[in-house]
Amino acid sequence: MPIVTVNLVEGRTQEQKNGLVKDVTEAIVKNTGAPAGNVHVIINDMKKGDYAVGGEMKK
Repeated sequence: MPIVTVNLVEGRTQEQKNGLVKDVTEAIVKNTGAPAGNVHVIINDMKKGDYAVGGEMKK
């Protein structure tokens, strides 16, 4: 049972997230042979104020 976690800074539409889940699932199936029904994708939307790069908070 593959489990994939994707961390994104907030701002993507539900349509974009749906496409991402579909593409990630297809890649896992193609590369591992796991059935699509066994692939779990978790999306974590992070608030910009809760994420930093190079010591600087994203705004």
